[in-house]
Amino acid sequence: MSNPIEKVIQSQWFSGVSTFEIHRFLDLTRLVEVKKGARFIEAGETPKTFGFVTQGLFRFLYTDQDGKEYTKVFMPEHSFVSSYSAMVLNQASHFSIEALEDSEVLTISYSNWLELKESHPCWNALLIKVLEKAFIMKEAREREFLFLDAESRYQIFLERFPNLEHRLKQHMVASYLGIAPESLSRLKKKEQP
Repeated sequence: MSNPIEKVIQSQWFSGVSTFEIHRFLDLTRLVEVKKGARFIEAGETPKTFGFVTQGLFRFLYTDQDGKEYTKVFMPEHSFVSSYSAMVLNQASHFSIEALEDSEVLTISYSNWLELKESHPCWNALLIKVLEKAFIMKEAREREFLFLDAESRYQIFLERFPNLEHRLKQHMVASYLGIAPESLSRLKKKEQP
């Protein structure tokens, strides 16, 4: 198991949070191992916790009625994983969160998070940072799908997730880009000198 305290302290998200507050956070969390292929959250489930990835890799995915998967985003170490709107609204999540590697996540219940958030302003500041980044990424993804071709989206993927492609199956990258795996193979061949 990794050292979750070090992972939290090293994370950009917790800059500006005092050591005392970090320890309060850690006292309310539980380190959970999520095996490769397992779901942290299953679509249709109402989430009651969210997590901070200390080790491993996840993807958020939608699955249609025919079983076809659509990858929304990849979340490596130092990312928060949650179906946050479903948790806030106490509703079923529309997407699943799947571990792509054996992973470790510090989980906190939503009720403990609310208590923590109300106890010190640093937690609201952290939440704002996380939500702003998520909103910026969502807006960028929408713009990319509306205005850019697959080759441009692939280049942006490589820039946005450096050193991640080798950790992913090709069909997942293709799903993220909104193209068939064969099209991704052609793009990759085109990239090679």
